[in-house]
Amino acid sequence: MKVLHLDTNHPLLIAQFEALGFENHEDYTSSKESIENKIEQYDGIILRSRFPIDQTFLDKATQLKFIGRVGAGLENIDIAYAKQKDIFLASAPEGNRNAVGEHALGMLLALMNKMIKANREVKKGKWQREPNRGLELEGKTVGIIGYGNMGKAFAQKLKGFDVEVICYDIVGGVGDDNARQVGIMEFQQKSDVVSLHVPETETTIGMINTEFIEKFHKPFWLLNTARGKCVVTKDLVAGLKAEKILGAGLDVLEYEKKSFENMFVQKPKAFKYLRKAKNVLLTPHVAGWTVESHEKLAQTIVDKIKERFC
Repeated sequence: MKVLHLDTNHPLLIAQFEALGFENHEDYTSSKESIENKIEQYDGIILRSRFPIDQTFLDKATQLKFIGRVGAGLENIDIAYAKQKDIFLASAPEGNRNAVGEHALGMLLALMNKMIKANREVKKGKWQREPNRGLELEGKTVGIIGYGNMGKAFAQKLKGFDVEVICYDIVGGVGDDNARQVGIMEFQQKSDVVSLHVPETETTIGMINTEFIEKFHKPFWLLNTARGKCVVTKDLVAGLKAEKILGAGLDVLEYEKKSFENMFVQKPKAFKYLRKAKNVLLTPHVAGWTVESHEKLAQTIVDKIKERFC
């Protein structure tokens, strides 16, 4: 089978495909239109998030048997249309779930203990202890929205802390020994921390908005290592200003480009607030972007395609 690689990934992908007898082709720079003009030659494609795989693209990919997306989700692919064409879709949430869980925990501890603020102050020669008094996780309730691979990994990391972990998911029966599944009303009543681990879908885009925030009984800490568009940034800022949200750890932003590779050009007013806020921690979509996950993601894709076609 001929496989077209559209994004650079761990070299094991190409090496192991070659060992399976696949013919690898690499094109990391051509436009979507140029790729569409030759895609009929290929049986498979491997990508991250370079451009969307839409109906036009799939109609031209007449020989396509599989798409491997080296990442957790498939939101950049028209899933329904691909399945209609009997194209096998492989993503790899198993590959970076541990990295995401660790990143979310690190963000939470840094925020609650004012580590970023304190670090900046000490480096500037300021030694202020009382203004940097932190909070402990012990006795808090951590609420996880979306209890799949990523949510479960975060819950696993919390086992060493004396906290109650609850989860909310549109799918029933996903709770386990690490998190008790609850309804949305109990979730909003009890949570001191809210961590997002949902895919980007029509129902999750904009889910964290003013209406949602105001239904919480207590001020809470917000973590988002999922998808930026799940949080309405201006509503988040309003929540921070009103102290309904105590602080936010954001690895993803509403304004990100679809490729996730470059920073957005425009700098909206809400983002300017986030940049200056001392209780906001920002990272550039790297929660699942570790040295180890780089290899795990690639290996997961190889294993799934090998199981299906070899």
